[in-house]
Amino acid sequence: MMFMRKRQMKMSNVFIIGGGPAGIIAAITAAQNGKTVILADRNNILCRKMRITGKGRCNITNSCDMEAFISAVVSNPYFLYSSFYSFTNNDIIALLNKLGVETKEERGGRIFPVSDSAKTVADALINYAHTLGVKFLKNTTIKKILVKDNKAVGVIDNSGNTYYCDSVITACGGASYPLTGSDGNGYKLLKLVGHSIIDIKPSLVPLETIEEWVSEISGLALRNIKVSFYCNGNKKPVYEDFGEMLFAHFGVTGPVVLSASSHLRDFNSKKYTMTIDLKPALDYDALDNRVQRDFAEYVNKNYENALSKLLPKSLIPVIVELSGIDKYKKVNQITKEERQKLVSLLKNLPLTIKGTRPIGEAIITAGGINTDEVNPSTMESRIINNLYIAGEMLDVDAYTGGFNLQIAYSTGYLAGLNA
Repeated sequence: MMFMRKRQMKMSNVFIIGGGPAGIIAAITAAQNGKTVILADRNNILCRKMRITGKGRCNITNSCDMEAFISAVVSNPYFLYSSFYSFTNNDIIALLNKLGVETKEERGGRIFPVSDSAKTVADALINYAHTLGVKFLKNTTIKKILVKDNKAVGVIDNSGNTYYCDSVITACGGASYPLTGSDGNGYKLLKLVGHSIIDIKPSLVPLETIEEWVSEISGLALRNIKVSFYCNGNKKPVYEDFGEMLFAHFGVTGPVVLSASSHLRDFNSKKYTMTIDLKPALDYDALDNRVQRDFAEYVNKNYENALSKLLPKSLIPVIVELSGIDKYKKVNQITKEERQKLVSLLKNLPLTIKGTRPIGEAIITAGGINTDEVNPSTMESRIINNLYIAGEMLDVDAYTGGFNLQIAYSTGYLAGLNA
């Protein structure tokens, strides 16, 4: 089929808005089922956000079973049952292997390309879609979805070109990383045709803290620690995790912090705090014994010089100050009460969460298209027929570990299959 010029009409079976992983998988699936497919993206490079995921390595998916996938989803997990079971983690791995992309498994079941390059994954999917006859419209922004008799029948782009089709799939992404094209425009398109939007907020995002000492140790990474997050002073944590974290000039980040951010979403009416257990492998008594052994070894040294075996060098001044013990005090003069206060601090290093970093720094967007308005078995809109919604636009989000990309593939697959 030939593409007509500005303000004229072009027919296709399926028109897809968005060239990220959800849109590409939708395009591949529709084309494999004999449909003519046009995919429009506002960037010159497709899958632009995917190319920076996993620090440029692309955490493709996770090796866990589908029930564990459901458990890793924070918002509306059961909405994803049909999509997860229709296109699984094994399916995306098999597809990539078929396309020549070898994969490997790392800690926590995370699946990466052997190449350690997200470009390998993105290019393989895009090239495959191209071989299936998918037509790409780059540098193209869609400004309106055309609806007739309660059916999606086409779109109009920013240049005034009209494209008529049998079905429209919106896979525009969320509002995080706007420079990659995910700037929230998709929400506006769907709101114009009657969809409601659950308030969007940043998720998998670094956290800002009130305490200023974090800036003094910016760049310090902690491994094998435990974090606990609390709301409004309640003793029961809203989230706990073991793993790695990082101090930054504004606060804290790293895997356990990013996952925790999925549970901290109402900073207007709630106050959040966190504690860091620097030695989770030791209970209080065991750690107290460890500190006593270190103190016995450094019995005639100053307090600040007696913690070198216990803590990273840059963290020692912070712990010394927070413990309230004079750094020049000889270890043999430290009282039992002072030592126990130090042990408590090592088991419960406190921080007060001020808020999240801006949504532009978030890995994904929480909120989005109300899932009550989407058929979970097909991804078709319950408001407009022949309109399908996939990926991060939906009000579903998950922890780090490859789960959010799998949401994109799985929902994209169902949309492409049914469009």
